[in-house]
Amino acid sequence: MRIGEVALAAGTTTKTLRFYEDAGLLPQAERTPAGYRDYDVGVLDRLDFIRRGQAAGLTLAQIRQVLQIRDGGQAPCQHVTNLLASRLEDLDQQIAQLQQLRTTVADLRDDA
Repeated sequence: MRIGEVALAAGTTTKTLRFYEDAGLLPQAERTPAGYRDYDVGVLDRLDFIRRGQAAGLTLAQIRQVLQIRDGGQAPCQHVTNLLASRLEDLDQQIAQLQQLRTTVADLRDDA
């Protein structure tokens, strides 16, 4: 698949695909004789994983780590579990801070 076809199918841009390739999230694409990138259809599953990882709040560096483990032939299950557990802790802290902020703002409103 050419880069434009992949971008369209994945709902992203060609610029994003080039960035992901440069950042090591996507393997280097094969090149046609004319020099165009020619991606395997499996890249769509990889892009879906990247998108879901970002939606969960993982950084691109963390996602790259998971992909490197998987590409190395190992199951990254424990690593992913640890990353998500850490992310949940971060979210719990953010929620607590937001609840405190809400209380402060409500108190200020009531005092006004």
